[in-house]
Amino acid sequence: MANSFFRFKQFTVSHEKCAMKVGTDGVLLGAWAQAEEAKRVLDIGTGSGLIALMIAQRCFADIDAIDIDEGAYTQSLENVASSPFSDRIKVFHQSLDEFASQGKNRYDLIVSNPPYFVSSLKPPTENRSLARHTDTLRLEDLLRLSRSMLSENGRIALILPYDQEEFLYTRMEEAELFLLRQTDVIPVLGGSPKRILVEIGQKPDILQKDTLTIEIERHRYTPEYQQLTKAYYLNM
Repeated sequence: MANSFFRFKQFTVSHEKCAMKVGTDGVLLGAWAQAEEAKRVLDIGTGSGLIALMIAQRCFADIDAIDIDEGAYTQSLENVASSPFSDRIKVFHQSLDEFASQGKNRYDLIVSNPPYFVSSLKPPTENRSLARHTDTLRLEDLLRLSRSMLSENGRIALILPYDQEEFLYTRMEEAELFLLRQTDVIPVLGGSPKRILVEIGQKPDILQKDTLTIEIERHRYTPEYQQLTKAYYLNM
């Protein structure tokens, strides 16, 4: 049976109440997003609170985290409360639409590991469907509402399946957003990209594009991946 928690260097994430468990996607985004200069951060669909906690570890920003699922909300509250960063992270049980309509803050960084089954059979449980199906949060709505909450130079950082690259570009153009940075993620050396990490802003700039390979072979991590995640993983 899988562990109900995942221990990192500075905090522990329990995830037994969450439909979506701690995984590589969340760790990638939490480590890759450029948060060092951000003063205010928003984590959309926080789940266990993993990404919010990772970002809190390496910057001094005030972080808001939201999730529509009650189990995830409860879990993230508990994980934040038991972390060293509880004074800087606030968790809200709200949909993105509800949260954005309040218009309280402008964010220097908005992060999300969003639902990404655009057209597929639904997952078997309702909670997993909420967490991973676009019925509850379409990419175009995520971009539009995130844009409305960005500070002047704020950026949006996402992780998505590689096969949604063109779909993302179309939705970005509709939202009048610009691609600033992209990393294509290859799971194993010699393989094809399976994920994209993207950073998006309201103003065009020179695009920074590269690739990241996670493993040389099973359980042998590349130096690049080790460098990216060594502040978090216990054995890196």
